[in-house]
Formats: sequence, C-alpha cells, structure tokens
Amino acid sequence: MFDDRERIALFIDGANLYSTAKALGFDIDYRRLLKEFNSKGFLLRAYYYTAMIEDQEYSTLRPLVDWLDYNGYNVVTKPLKEFYDQNGRRKVKGNMDIELVVDAMEMAEHVDHVVLFSGDGDFRRLVEAIQRRGRKVSVVSTLQTQPPMIADDLRRQADHFLDLVDLEAKVGRDPAERAARAAERADRHPRETADQDDL
Repeated sequence: MFDDRERIALFIDGANLYSTAKALGFDIDYRRLLKEFNSKGFLLRAYYYTAMIEDQEYSTLRPLVDWLDYNGYNVVTKPLKEFYDQNGRRKVKGNMDIELVVDAMEMAEHVDHVVLFSGDGDFRRLVEAIQRRGRKVSVVSTLQTQPPMIADDLRRQADHFLDLVDLEAKVGRDPAERAARAAERADRHPRETADQDDL
C-alpha cells in the first residue's frame, strides 16, 4: 500500500476523525499518528481542519489546535457560523470541505500519495481528481460502526482503504496515559477539567 520512497501528505477532517475514533472507543494520539505515517515514506505535510467558536473565552478544542500547530501539523481553522432555523432553534455550521479540497488539489502535484482521514462521501470527486493527476489516494475511516462511518462510493473510489480500527494500536492513545496526565494536571491546576486533554 505504501512505498517508503513516496512523498506523503495527510489531510485530516478533524471533526470526522474525532467522531470516528469516538465511535470506535479510543482517542487519537497525534504524535503517534505523525510517527506512523513518517515510517511509511517521506511525510511532506500533515493538514488538520477544524471549525472553532471564535468569541468563546475558552474552547476545549483550543489546546489541541495549539499543540498540533506547534508539533508538525498545518492547522486550518475557520469560525463556526451561528444561525437560527425556521423554528427559531440556534444552529452552528462549520464545514471545512472547501479548504481541504483546495489544499489537497494544490498539494497533489508535490506528493505521490495522499491520505485522507474522512468518511465523507462529498470527497469522492476530490479523490477522483487527485487520481487523474497520477497520485495514489488512501482513505482512513471505519466500516466497524453501524452505520459505517465511510460512504461506500468514497471507499470504492480510493486506491486503498484503511480501517481506523486496524490503526488503533499504532495511533491510539493509551487510556492509562490520559488518566495519569489528567490527574497530574488536576494536582497542578484543580480548576481545569479533564476535557482539556485532547492531544
């Protein structure tokens, strides 16, 4: 699936990867994820996409975004849009698909293999366009949930499908490590919550 001479770029749909890992019952260790794909070839870039609430004093996503930004990821964010539906219910929208597509198309001429962390069927055309440029595309999601987290047409279009459950031992965080870090932080800063440890 991978050739160690390949130049690789990762494109991570943050919300989609979070939902997939949560559905499988584990947390992603982003340091281990980089290490895993560095071992498969020359990892040229790793992009992480997420929408964030701008005017909140503190967001539980902020420590993760900051950590990723300082530790080898190109983080792309934009503010969540708030609106009210026809029934007056407050809704938020934060789709990062366009940003991911533009970056992937620009990067396709510089890499041999694109790895997309998303199961969103809207990316099928992106995968097809990158393949037309002579590049391989692997998609990471899961079939192990009901319903599966990956759209069937996206899985069929990809050159390779990696089930996230098969990567758990290599990119998953050890639950004991998270508990130890949360306890250590609680000792130092009793007012902080365990939710902040999303790295």
